[in-house]
Amino acid sequence: MSIRNLQFLFKPKSIALIGASERGSSVGAVLARNLVSGGFIGTVMPVNPRHHKINGVHAYPDIASLPTIPELAVIATPPATVPDIIAQLGERGTKAAVVITAGFGEVGEGKALQQSLIDTAASFGLRIIGPNCLGILVPGVGLNASFAHANPTPGKLAFVAQSGAIVTCVLDWAQARGIGFSHLVSLGDMADVDFGDMLDYLANDWSTRAILLYIETITSARKFMSAARAAA
Repeated sequence: MSIRNLQFLFKPKSIALIGASERGSSVGAVLARNLVSGGFIGTVMPVNPRHHKINGVHAYPDIASLPTIPELAVIATPPATVPDIIAQLGERGTKAAVVITAGFGEVGEGKALQQSLIDTAASFGLRIIGPNCLGILVPGVGLNASFAHANPTPGKLAFVAQSGAIVTCVLDWAQARGIGFSHLVSLGDMADVDFGDMLDYLANDWSTRAILLYIETITSARKFMSAARAAA
């Protein structure tokens, strides 16, 4: 188990959004709005070759043109493009990414793409949440790197699930009851970061007093049990 570089996922100083858009309710547009309007005080850098500005923020045509190394990248581009994007980010020095993109899988072309994604990220020590996820929210630092429809209230409870739909439902339920969160995390397909990693990280996070998990799959039972005992 490892919490290596997870701080760049949840406490970044700069974020690049690859696949940012202004197209209506597209995932790239919702991500851009959430990142800009969530209260994040760091640098947000949308990447889209067809726009000079997105949500009033200067946009860049490609990763090479970014003026600073993004500590966190949020990726919402077609599956076939993701491994190369991860390689470009790794070469720039990025250490964490949230891969929103779906279309990976356990068989065929999707499996090969996911393995390429894993291998490329590992070669740079770049940590991945996803693919096929809603994203991550850390209300205490104004980070909404997700396409959730609302910003949660800050609190001391961390909620981690694979399913983005479950995260959205819990967010709705909690808002109606005035419940806040330190972290809301949708792990998706767990190509890299899994429940064991999240338990290790959150157990040492000063802003988290309780951890709630909605588990569908355990990728490593031994790692999970060790992390759960330590967190408890």
